[in-house]
Amino acid sequence: MRYIKLLIEYDGTNYQGWQTQRSGRTIQDILKKTILSITDENVKLTGASRTDAGVHAIEQVAVFSTQSKLQADTISRAMNAKLPPDIRILSAEDTEKYFHPRYDAVKKKYFYIIAAKSRQSAFFSRYVWNVNMELDIYGMREAASFLSGQHDFRSFRGSGCGAKTTVRKIISLDIKELKKISFMTVDMKGDFIKIKIEGDAFLRYMVRNIVGTLVEIGKGKIPPEKMKDILAAYDRKLAGPTASAKGLFLEKITY
Repeated sequence: MRYIKLLIEYDGTNYQGWQTQRSGRTIQDILKKTILSITDENVKLTGASRTDAGVHAIEQVAVFSTQSKLQADTISRAMNAKLPPDIRILSAEDTEKYFHPRYDAVKKKYFYIIAAKSRQSAFFSRYVWNVNMELDIYGMREAASFLSGQHDFRSFRGSGCGAKTTVRKIISLDIKELKKISFMTVDMKGDFIKIKIEGDAFLRYMVRNIVGTLVEIGKGKIPPEKMKDILAAYDRKLAGPTASAKGLFLEKITY
């Protein structure tokens, strides 16, 4: 038996998230069907991050076992020939039996893009949350500073989360203003905010709930110092709304 590690990129717009479910078209389902068509095996495909419906990935990691004699790069090329254009295999390689893409990860990095005003390129409509108002970025940064380090993030856990513990460590949380984003060799001008967050692991909807809370603070609806109370309350109702999925990208997983 061999074990193949995949590095995957996808636009999550047209999918109901990573994980297989009874209703909806998922990334995991598409990949499994593609592998079946190549190896004639109904494989178990384990991913590093169960991205939500509409969330994108720059570098998702997944592993499956196979008895196929095909080289890993041959499997990669064959998959790319059959996959829809919004899912790409960046690389494939043989890995060890005991490698687990989720449990062996030491940190994960996400970023989120917000359009603070209505002026934005039409090409970003699938990838940017347009809040259509100027945000107080200094207040957002002040609030974000209270989240760094190891905490119980129960206040930012989404419903249906099955994690055994809600304690997580945020390694870094950076908020940056952008006046342009490069796209297809062109600088698209606008008023953007990029939130970059890196942690040892994340709860279901945790990043989107943090972003939603930061935006409420940016709008002036929640004082920045209130973030400490929200974190300590262990109550999801006190945090802000869940941010739109389309602005979130899984950037990198470190092992």
